Amino acid sequence: MQIAGVKLLLVAAFIGALGHGTASAAAADPALIAAAASPARPAAAVARDKARHPVEELTFFGVKPGMTVIELWPGGGYWTDILGPYLAPSGHYTVALPPAGGEENAGVVRFRAHLAAEKDRLGTIHETTLGAGHFDLAPPASADLIVTFRNLHNWMGDGYADEALAACFSALKPGGILGIEEHRGSNEVPQDPKGKSGYVRQDYAIALAKKAGFVLVGSSEINANPRDTKNWPDGVWTLPPTLAQGEKDRAKYVAIGESDNFVLKFQKPR
Repeated sequence: MQIAGVKLLLVAAFIGALGHGTASAAAADPALIAAAASPARPAAAVARDKARHPVEELTFFGVKPGMTVIELWPGGGYWTDILGPYLAPSGHYTVALPPAGGEENAGVVRFRAHLAAEKDRLGTIHETTLGAGHFDLAPPASADLIVTFRNLHNWMGDGYADEALAACFSALKPGGILGIEEHRGSNEVPQDPKGKSGYVRQDYAIALAKKAGFVLVGSSEINANPRDTKNWPDGVWTLPPTLAQGEKDRAKYVAIGESDNFVLKFQKPR
């Protein structure tokens, strides 16, 4: 009874701390809330939760404990630190990493070191590869959910966004979900096909996904930021967490916060 009471208090406290989007948080799986509230998560990651709303976003995408989930290009492991423990008891979790030798290789080395150090907490995490010439994410029609966070512009820049989305379509079961979060570009500016600024127009992303065969089934404004005017000297990397301008106008960019992001939910037709 005492353990159960502590868990309930933790869940209630975390819902209260979210503030933004309480209804979405209240509908979340308590196990997901607990995974995000774990004191084992890096402090730098926890500090970003107010901008990234991990519980709300994963709930919006429909993650469940027993799912087969693929995360594309997990970066430093922000989402892995939540999805790993959450899926470990009954799910199947795969991370698709950039190919060895690419510009992301140093990041992959750090990510793998993190997995090794946190193996007991994160559970079994399977690896596959996504990049030029590497589009076999998983056996066809095997995944329930594929998620990617702020990566679409990279694939555009490398010239294989169409192939990456087609790979997602192939790997998902009929009825499976693709969740995309990306820096939202201005509708007043034509989309750069290479996405050099890091920004992608929402209508452009939707068109790319539809081209791959997906149907848009939902969108969320949980990561919207109207303070982001999207015309920065170093593109999206001008803003936190990168702060590419260094100390120049740092306070200004910190006050603006992380970029304006769209969150889109697509489905593979049944």
